[in-house]
Amino acid sequence: MKFEVKNNKVLVTGGAGFIGSNLIDILLENGNSVVCLDNFSTGNIQNLELAQSNANFTLIEGDIRDKDTCIQAVEGCDYVFHQAALGSVPRSIADPITSTAVNIMGFVNLLFAAKEAGVKRFIYAASSSTYGDHKALPKVEHVIGNALSPYAITKYVDELFAKNFSDIYGIETVGLRYFNVFGKRQDPNGGYAAVIPKFVSSLIKHQSPYINGDGTNSRDFTYIDNVIQANLLAAAVPSAIFKERMKEYQANTAGVPGINEGATISEVFNVAYGERTSLNELAAAIKEGLSNYDPAIAAISFQYGPNRPGDVAHSMASIDKGKTILGYVPQYSFQTGLKEACAWYWENLK
Repeated sequence: MKFEVKNNKVLVTGGAGFIGSNLIDILLENGNSVVCLDNFSTGNIQNLELAQSNANFTLIEGDIRDKDTCIQAVEGCDYVFHQAALGSVPRSIADPITSTAVNIMGFVNLLFAAKEAGVKRFIYAASSSTYGDHKALPKVEHVIGNALSPYAITKYVDELFAKNFSDIYGIETVGLRYFNVFGKRQDPNGGYAAVIPKFVSSLIKHQSPYINGDGTNSRDFTYIDNVIQANLLAAAVPSAIFKERMKEYQANTAGVPGINEGATISEVFNVAYGERTSLNELAAAIKEGLSNYDPAIAAISFQYGPNRPGDVAHSMASIDKGKTILGYVPQYSFQTGLKEACAWYWENLK
């Protein structure tokens, strides 16, 4: 059974960013009318080049910290895909006030606006950082630990607000806990850039990349197309089928909180591939991928330094819940996604 988001009006916040812009392109391709809200603090107008040539695309330059802007952006929308946030654990440690204002107050502004507008469902970017110091692998949605950074706290508070709004106001919410997303359009620049584009950018410049720790830390690296699939499914699965599948998942999984009869949908899902790769393995794979374009890259060595405050040692997701309820089956492994990413970066960064 195939569920799709087609011919609707949707809002994508943070739409000029890495994930948001990729999502917008697919939504427009599927015949939707798309509103993008972005303040361009971290987004890039070049990411919207394809979208801006489409008559069904509307850009609102504004900030989610402004309630009136959120109300304007969500007007008449069937779905909201909330991708806007200030990411990065180190950024939140350096400036917890701004991260909190954007990630919590901005989230509540938009959630309130969506509730007032009567949207069908509110899909939002949650984070694997929510698992904090819980060491068991793989990570399952109903078991988390203590937060290790202000960023992790903000993303967990968002989940609490989403559940509370669903209980009180009846708005359907779905949170997607992203695990180390990578792929085309991910920015390699700035002090808070993600590890894969930073490694790639350095190697293309024949510079020695820097690894935090001894390289044994591991992550569940997740290609962007898998994330887009999860977002579309989170919106498209009809409410009745969603609840039916949720009950099936609960019946087969020990410890999962039960969904009450008549309760409004408010769930979170891991979005990952379900495997982990160490930073040393990542470094070797990127070198191998880029060496196909420039053989000299194979000889570049990596530097090592201390672990960053707030980082977890290992992360890997269980994606069983997403498979059962959303029908999420990631199409790109780490290896196949990295091959696509290296090709894109080589064309766009060299």
